[in-house]
Amino acid sequence: MQKLTGKQARFLRGLGHHLRPDVMIGKEDLTQTVIQAADASLETKELIKVKLLESCYSDRKEVAAELAAKSNSQIAQILGRTFLLYRPSKEKIIKLPA
Repeated sequence: MQKLTGKQARFLRGLGHHLRPDVMIGKEDLTQTVIQAADASLETKELIKVKLLESCYSDRKEVAAELAAKSNSQIAQILGRTFLLYRPSKEKIIKLPA
């Protein structure tokens, strides 16, 4: 998967602004269940918002990078305790700018 360009990341951030979090990460950090939930959401929606709850003491950037790697997705944005993950599906729901 090729890296997102700045233009593509901005486009995805715009789409993700109004999304509600699909996945919540709590005190148990990244469990297999969280990874599976993110994977399933990415397959149907392509762009998901993930929220780190106050009980999660891990570094947000490390958690985002690890979840992106395990779900074969890319980080479109990290803002506060939320981040956006993007992975194109077979149906290509989101048309990225060139």
